[in-house]
Amino acid sequence: MLKLFLPLILLMKFVKNWSSFQIGLLMMSFLTGSLVYQNFFFGSLGFSLGMDNISFLMILLSVWIMNLVILASQGVKNKLNFSSGFILTNLMLLIFLFLTFSVTEYMYFYVSFEMSLIPTLILIMGWGYQPERIQAGVYMLFYTLFFSLPLLGSLLIIYGNEGSLMMLSMSSLNSNGMLSEIWYLITIMAFLVKLPMYVFHLWLPKAHVEAPVAGSMILAGVLLKLGGYGLIRVLVLFQTISKENSWVWVSFGLIGGTLVSLMCLRQIDIKSLIAYSSVAHMGLVLCGIMVFSWWGLSGAVIVMIGHGLCSSGLFCLANIVYERLGSRSLLIGKGLLSFMPSMGLWWFLLSVCNMASPPSLNLLGEINLIISLVMWEKITSLGLVTLSFFSASYVLYMYSLSQHGLFYNGLYSCCSGKMQEYLVLFLHWFPLNVLILNSNLLSVSSPKDYSNYKAKA
Repeated sequence: MLKLFLPLILLMKFVKNWSSFQIGLLMMSFLTGSLVYQNFFFGSLGFSLGMDNISFLMILLSVWIMNLVILASQGVKNKLNFSSGFILTNLMLLIFLFLTFSVTEYMYFYVSFEMSLIPTLILIMGWGYQPERIQAGVYMLFYTLFFSLPLLGSLLIIYGNEGSLMMLSMSSLNSNGMLSEIWYLITIMAFLVKLPMYVFHLWLPKAHVEAPVAGSMILAGVLLKLGGYGLIRVLVLFQTISKENSWVWVSFGLIGGTLVSLMCLRQIDIKSLIAYSSVAHMGLVLCGIMVFSWWGLSGAVIVMIGHGLCSSGLFCLANIVYERLGSRSLLIGKGLLSFMPSMGLWWFLLSVCNMASPPSLNLLGEINLIISLVMWEKITSLGLVTLSFFSASYVLYMYSLSQHGLFYNGLYSCCSGKMQEYLVLFLHWFPLNVLILNSNLLSVSSPKDYSNYKAKA
């Protein structure tokens, strides 16, 4: 793991040189992606760091999205808006994310999980747009910290009972009764808030709306995946209790996702609409993780990757419109097909990917999730039908209202798009639609597959 971690540390030398830092991150993406054909169950072990295929996908997504964040944030460099501090903050965030996704010890995981909150808070409060960014930052800070402290207590209890917190050596904890239910709840609550699950999602739209484009892209692209990744790692400890309570989380995921989709149909702030759509997608991911099937787990991971690329691209598009119109309102930013005709194609491509149309990764992931949920309980098909229908509805609402109609008379003619903006959008869309050609890279291997691989070897 040090072959990936040390180059990240060395990139600190280039925080004052924007182009050199960009090239360094591109080389890091290539270096990380070159590990793709290693058939590891848990490899690159050492210094309490390691990587299985889920960790690898999350690390690769983090480095790729950070590349696009720097590429999309040229306005910070052009306006001389503390560009070296901006790059340093993003680099520190990438290092903490790298640690979070690669550690093999629960306490180490908790510390790096919490450390990723600090650079995000600095991004929102330092480079945000409106004075309300302070309130948004405080919302995010207190939501995350309030529900994370019980997790720390839970890990200390586990360490006292088991004598170890190493992920690879832990097995399911045998516990019954009311106390064990509370213990289970306080352990997973931090990840449900970070996911975010419906009911605990109020910090997310505020954070997205007030964050700069870099904050929105990294928040939607990677930070929401911390919740799903944490659940995958922690639920191993509470298999018996979690299987008994899975109906609660599936209900929250399907009903909450449907309600949030209806809320999306009422939004006039485009960033707020995209942020609420993330809650609906993460509701499906929660269902897939909680039903304890390989179909569900594989679908959840694929949807997390697909959503990370698609949602980040939509936030980038929203920022392109905001830079030209000075407003995020759909009432002012309508008729964009006449105003910015070349961007209409990218609005269409990323909108249909958000709707889970072929050949996007979202389609593959949602098929897996639908199969796993219907196999688990047939009544979930009702929730899936409403969730899928309203998800398509709000995407059509966003696309038709922003692209069609008579554009606002106060707008002047402007540049339809720069080459750099098209490059950022293409680099979001291309992996989102090409990775489906080799979906084995994204599927989560079961221990049975691994034992078959060892036997063949």
